[in-house]
Amino acid sequence: MDGTLIDTERYYRIFWPKALARFGYEMTDEQALSMRSLGRPFAPAKLKEWFGEDLDYVAVRNCRKEMMEECLQKEGIRCKPGARELLKFLRERGITTAVATATDPERTTQYLTQTGLISYFDKLISATMVEEGKPAPDIYLYACEKLGVAPEECYAVEDAPNGILAAYRAGLKAIMVPDQTKPDEALQQYLFACMDSLEEVKELFR
Repeated sequence: MDGTLIDTERYYRIFWPKALARFGYEMTDEQALSMRSLGRPFAPAKLKEWFGEDLDYVAVRNCRKEMMEECLQKEGIRCKPGARELLKFLRERGITTAVATATDPERTTQYLTQTGLISYFDKLISATMVEEGKPAPDIYLYACEKLGVAPEECYAVEDAPNGILAAYRAGLKAIMVPDQTKPDEALQQYLFACMDSLEEVKELFR
């Protein structure tokens, strides 16, 4: 969802370092980028790996959430280019759709409602509903189960490496529409397709 459907991924890149700085830690931009779509238990483990076992993940995460929410309230939430058009296109063709996101259910509903996208989805699936978040396959396997479809029959549209890995490991066809970074050579082997925009994704269903 973040970075794929709505333009919020860049805020994580900004506010993870800002939140950590309040606790006396310095996060590089490369580290911030690698946090995209990273779910539990991987996110807290990664931060403790970088900054030590004494890091209070919950406190830092809550600080990041507060700072980010304050910013989003001021600036608003924008859809990614082509998001509404793609979802309308899929809905008109009777194609089942679901959100599989690392964002918690409350904020997922809030963000999709604010952007007017929520009515296009049959299911909203959050990583809080499964044992392990992205890049583990759990969230996509659970989404497929809830939709009553086989993973190999599904496409997953993602913007970040952790999401691509989750989809691929679950057996879905992983489509990347890059948000902040292009896929490197290692990631390309997991891609069914890489497209420059959500508008281009329509071509797979024509």
